[in-house]
Amino acid sequence: MNVIDPKSIDRSLLVQRSSVKLDPKATQQERLASLLRQIDPRCYLDGKTVVISRFADTSVSINDCVQAYLAGL
Repeated sequence: MNVIDPKSIDRSLLVQRSSVKLDPKATQQERLASLLRQIDPRCYLDGKTVVISRFADTSVSINDCVQAYLAGL
C-alpha cells in the first residue's frame, strides 16, 4: 500500500470539503454523482487539514464507506 505524506501534497490542488454542495432532495445516487463531480473523496481539504482516505482490506465496500460519508454531510 502506498503511503502518501500529507505534507508533500500541493494544497492549492485540493478541494475544500465545505465547498461541496449537495441537494438534500436528490436521490442518493444523484448526490454521489454530484459529490464525485465536485471533489475527490480520496484526498481533499477539511479546513487546514489534508484528508487522505484509505480503505482496509475488509468486507466493507467503498459504496458502504461513501454512503456513510454522504449521511454525515
